[in-house]
Amino acid sequence: MNISFPPCKQTQPMVNFPRGLINIPLQRQKDKVVVVMGATGAGKSRLSIDLATRFDAEIINSDKMQAYRGLNIATNKVNDEECRGVPHHLLGFIDPEEDFTADNFVYHASLVADAIRDRGRLPIIAGGSNSFIKALVDDNIEFRSRYDCCFLWVDVAMPILHSFVSKRVDQMVGAGLVNEVREFFEPGGNYSRGIRRAIGVPEMDEFFRNETFVDGVTRAKLLEVAIDQIKANNRNLASRQLQNILRLEEQLELRLHRLNATEAFLKRGEESDEAWERLVADPSTIIVERFLCKDRIDIVSTTIAPPPMTATATAASVILGSTNTTIVAAATH
Repeated sequence: MNISFPPCKQTQPMVNFPRGLINIPLQRQKDKVVVVMGATGAGKSRLSIDLATRFDAEIINSDKMQAYRGLNIATNKVNDEECRGVPHHLLGFIDPEEDFTADNFVYHASLVADAIRDRGRLPIIAGGSNSFIKALVDDNIEFRSRYDCCFLWVDVAMPILHSFVSKRVDQMVGAGLVNEVREFFEPGGNYSRGIRRAIGVPEMDEFFRNETFVDGVTRAKLLEVAIDQIKANNRNLASRQLQNILRLEEQLELRLHRLNATEAFLKRGEESDEAWERLVADPSTIIVERFLCKDRIDIVSTTIAPPPMTATATAASVILGSTNTTIVAAATH
């Protein structure tokens, strides 16, 4: 489904009565933000870009490792082709030696979200650092007071996702992961701060320390062990992120729209793309469209007491294609 929905403008509603327009003063509605969540490898970036191309949106990265400059392969940053022209923010902008904390994220994400809305566009926050999401949408009172959030959760059956992230590590190695990580290797380096915390860096330490002192067979074995550790840690990360999402849903009483993408991961080629559109992209598009227009629907349906349906209202419901008789009656009475 290749469609584009403009966000519903959050303007003061006016109801058309036979005697003229009645202006109903209402409290200003909050601005809207879409939050895309999911475990590593589940397809958060793909869905956020799909939605951004349909709703005139910009994406705010909420993955702490992707915020650092460098290690594009190891941290799975989207490339220019994958971005499809969609503006991305908070991606690769932090010095690799610095610590990027939840407070840092809240500060930068709030500024960027405000700037996106000032441009009349929709902010979409996407990334796997759930602690960052909680700090922004729950702990930050100012953000909560100004924004309503729609939470989309891309979920994949964990055994299938584990297999996928392991295969993805092999692809990363083929794309140059080892040489990329080698640039950040320092004997005695600190793997507890900055970008060196990223999966793929600590696991390669022993290989880099010994690769020039051992024979080819031993070197290959050390590399194999390092790659296996990277795969295992990615699988563990996926499991932890799933538990964090479930914990957030319970603690914050969030309404998460769960989108099961498992079928898309089990298929290949066009069949996989079709399953993704049918099970993830298209349902998300409908959810976001309803979210963006919800305030206007609620305003009309709750402010105006609907009279009994008349012939005019019935005809209007056909013309407007609306199944909500309350809205139609309010607009035509």
